[in-house]
Amino acid sequence: MVAQASDGHILLVKKLGGLFAIIIGCMLTAVGMTFEYYGTTFVGVLFLALGAILLVLKIIRRNERPPLT
Repeated sequence: MVAQASDGHILLVKKLGGLFAIIIGCMLTAVGMTFEYYGTTFVGVLFLALGAILLVLKIIRRNERPPLT
């Protein structure tokens, strides 16, 4: 389950980038919905989708390797 040393930075960037994008997306979506700024809401939803995609790509890449035996 331990990532290789060469892949460590890529996995960390995807994980932190995904979490950051989800947090920003939630905040932008909440502000947009509260004040009825549809452009802000749209950008927030895009950030939420980007964050989810980054986290899914991280999980897929981590699970590609065969299990250690």
